[in-house]
Amino acid sequence: MRPIGVDRTDRVAVVACGAIGIHIGEIARRRGWPVDVHPLPPLLHNHPHRIAGEVAAVLEGWAEGVRAAYGKVVVGYADCGTYGALDRVCARWGIARLPGLHCYDLFAGADRIEGWLAEQPGTFFLTDFLVKSFDRTVWRELGLDRYPQLREDYFRHFTRVIWLAQEPTGELRAEAERVADRLGLPLLVVATGDGAVEAALGVLIDGT
Repeated sequence: MRPIGVDRTDRVAVVACGAIGIHIGEIARRRGWPVDVHPLPPLLHNHPHRIAGEVAAVLEGWAEGVRAAYGKVVVGYADCGTYGALDRVCARWGIARLPGLHCYDLFAGADRIEGWLAEQPGTFFLTDFLVKSFDRTVWRELGLDRYPQLREDYFRHFTRVIWLAQEPTGELRAEAERVADRLGLPLLVVATGDGAVEAALGVLIDGT
């Protein structure tokens, strides 16, 4: 994140989920977009009712000079379980967010996600971020590091894991296999890249 308060109205501020903000930053550098990512904690996804309020707090907390430093402000979240609350924040500020119900839509496309869920409703999705951070963001957050016997209670109705792989390296694949094994579920790897995120971001930033 660059220092804010500089008079550069060509720049775009993206208030983003910390997990997808990593990809947004990489895409912006690749495309040469003048983007500053202002990340929020990825663990907010375990408390989706707080996401809209946290985004609003960032926007409301910015001084006038900070807002003037940007020609545009956008939100780097899908709805992400806010049930429209994030859209109401965006409407209040006259800004746009990334499309979709959740980040899985952004990586794989809503139609594919719906198709997989129609085929097997008990599908547990992983992104690269979740593969890398599973022990912290899922296992510990659910208390399974302390009470591993609860695994069956949490995951008994799941039937498979689909890893939406942005970078399907051998190292990450091994980690995804470890996660699936830990859950006692078969793993399907689907290479998605980040092209869909790039396309959605391009629409928000410059309408392309």
